[in-house]
Amino acid sequence: MPPENPSRGQDRFDDDDYPAYTMGRAAEMIGATPGFLRAVGEARLITPLRSEGGHRRYSRYQLRVASRARELVDQGTPIEAACRIVILEDQLEDALRINEELRGSITGPEGAPAS
Repeated sequence: MPPENPSRGQDRFDDDDYPAYTMGRAAEMIGATPGFLRAVGEARLITPLRSEGGHRRYSRYQLRVASRARELVDQGTPIEAACRIVILEDQLEDALRINEELRGSITGPEGAPAS
């Protein structure tokens, strides 16, 4: 197998969706337990990829999502409710972004209608 292109390998570290972290490291990074990560996976908040050996691997994006759920759980929210809240927050953020993009395509840079 040819050696990996070094610049391509660096791109993976910059990719928020690249599953770079093992369960133990991911749990440590967000201050949770592996059991918490399994629970948010079972609640379908995040779906970790699996290595060839079957081990869970997490991306930085997934860790941000799990960390938000952990904040809610730490405040006393049941895990299922915390996961649902995070999903709804994510959907709202996407809807607001799309709305803003559509507004930009309807109006010009100064807020005037686009021709």
